[in-house]
Amino acid sequence: MRTSNGVKKMTAICLAVVFFVALDRFLKVYALANFVKAQNLLGEILQFNFKANYYIAFSLPLYGIWLNVVILLIVLLLIYYLARAWRGGQWKTAACLFAIIMGAASNLFDRLRYGYVIDYLDLKYFTVFNLADIMIIASVASLLLTLKSKNYE
Repeated sequence: MRTSNGVKKMTAICLAVVFFVALDRFLKVYALANFVKAQNLLGEILQFNFKANYYIAFSLPLYGIWLNVVILLIVLLLIYYLARAWRGGQWKTAACLFAIIMGAASNLFDRLRYGYVIDYLDLKYFTVFNLADIMIIASVASLLLTLKSKNYE
């Protein structure tokens, strides 16, 4: 059952996701062009600093062609579930899946084009990441909360 309100919300979320992916792509190009200069964003705690990440999330040592194949298969599976959620009028689930897919696609593009993911947000004592990573993590957390709340309804 598609409601006008649900479609409007989904459209707004999709536009926001597209904006953040475009911003992520812009920042990745900027990071590549300015990779020699770390720039403080919040003192030395958060810096804009290029880092080539050959591994998977949080620099876990998984890499290579098989990683690209696995990521592509996961993205295709998520697209299938996105289509099901959309057809079922599950707007929150669909929005979360769309954001995860778009964030993963941005990072997968890097892997296929450069052989690594371009990370640029350097959080002292933690890791270097990018806006696509933030979209993926935030959307997975939101998806889990959405699915958990459905189980209690």
